[in-house]
Amino acid sequence: MKILFYGTPDFAVASLKALIDAGKNVIGVVTAPDKPAGRGYQLKQSAVKEFALTKSIPVFQPTNLKSEDFNASLKQLNPDLQIVVAFRMLPEMVWDYPVKGTFNLHGSLLPKYRGAAPINWAIINDDKETGVTSFFLQHKIDTGNIIMQKSIAIEENETAGLLHDRLMILGALVVVNTVELIESENIKTLTQEELISKGIDPTPAPKLTKHTCVLDVNQSVTNLHNKLRGLSPFPGAFIWIERNGKKSVFKWYQSKIESTIESDSTPKFIIEDNQLKFQNKSGVLNLLEVQLEGKKRMTASVFIQGFKLDEWSIIKY
Repeated sequence: MKILFYGTPDFAVASLKALIDAGKNVIGVVTAPDKPAGRGYQLKQSAVKEFALTKSIPVFQPTNLKSEDFNASLKQLNPDLQIVVAFRMLPEMVWDYPVKGTFNLHGSLLPKYRGAAPINWAIINDDKETGVTSFFLQHKIDTGNIIMQKSIAIEENETAGLLHDRLMILGALVVVNTVELIESENIKTLTQEELISKGIDPTPAPKLTKHTCVLDVNQSVTNLHNKLRGLSPFPGAFIWIERNGKKSVFKWYQSKIESTIESDSTPKFIIEDNQLKFQNKSGVLNLLEVQLEGKKRMTASVFIQGFKLDEWSIIKY
């Protein structure tokens, strides 16, 4: 089969590489246009484009997927199958074109976590298991018939970044296996409605915003810990602090729950045994890696060398 691949970030590269390694006929890739990046604002290629060029695979970078130019390219390529991994939403005129259809790889066990940030929300909500799903595209986003699912346990204290990397590898395997199922013409799909009828509730995984990243210091340390690791390393969870009359962002990247013993403590920082800790009524959180606005990310033990507790106050969310 002639395969046209859609993807942009590193997460998609693993699947594209797996297809090439498996000898699949990838006739082209569609990826985001080059964007200015860095201090010099030089144009930067997407991770998928960089990889595709090393394999001499034709690259297409349409700004408008409904444009006449892109649809002319689509007809000329005439793919049998399209695969979407970490790419923007396709218009129906594009996803409905190939005779074998278009399937997407999603970083959750659908119908759970439909949306832009499934990996992050699974951790924020303290799920113990997640996975990847391949499914055929339909009109509504992330609602199509399921082809294959593979699950994976979420490890204790695991961050979104670490889980992302493990799902990237698992997802690449599922993409290749899905292609082989479609090639066999012995494919059986499962509607998401069937899973919903069995008690698996569809849950949203909306795009992360700055508002999402603000930590409510009055929440339990368990919830704070889960939200922190669900937003690490990017975009990063933070609180507002005031220092010398100036309001600043204070990001928390890694932590460990030290105690969940309730007390009458107001939200505050503690320095103890060369460690930076946060305490509120629900317990104590040991902060392991932090970043003050305008400074580099660092371990908390290094950070507290220049930390003066009496100069800081927490601005409650």
